[in-house]
Amino acid sequence: MLTIHSGSDGTALVADGGLIAAVGPLDAVRAAHPGARVRSWPGALRPGLTHEGELPPAPTPRERVHALLLRGVTAVATAPADPALRSALDRSGLLPARQAPPLEPGARADFAVFDEHGACLATVVAGRLLHRRA
Repeated sequence: MLTIHSGSDGTALVADGGLIAAVGPLDAVRAAHPGARVRSWPGALRPGLTHEGELPPAPTPRERVHALLLRGVTAVATAPADPALRSALDRSGLLPARQAPPLEPGARADFAVFDEHGACLATVVAGRLLHRRA
């Protein structure tokens, strides 16, 4: 299913499964994809962040990964040595990469939505909404 994600700045992108199908002004994207579901966000769409160093402390590997998603992280620069933590990262879909993919057609649909204060409102990894602030 096609999903249009639009930011408060008028920028939009179309996620087609795990890839970005289009990026541009919301009106143009909606006109080109009239049957797509639309998610409007009260913030700016940006490429996801890349986390470097140790993962945040938390009681379980799953919670450590969730702590990254809360910050808008879509890529981890260094794979952890702990197999349980590596497994949690794999399940989440976070990329083992030095840099998150750009927001352009054909790239993997990894991005985050940030409010005007820099707080992460949502994190999308491979087209899946994995974090949304209530």
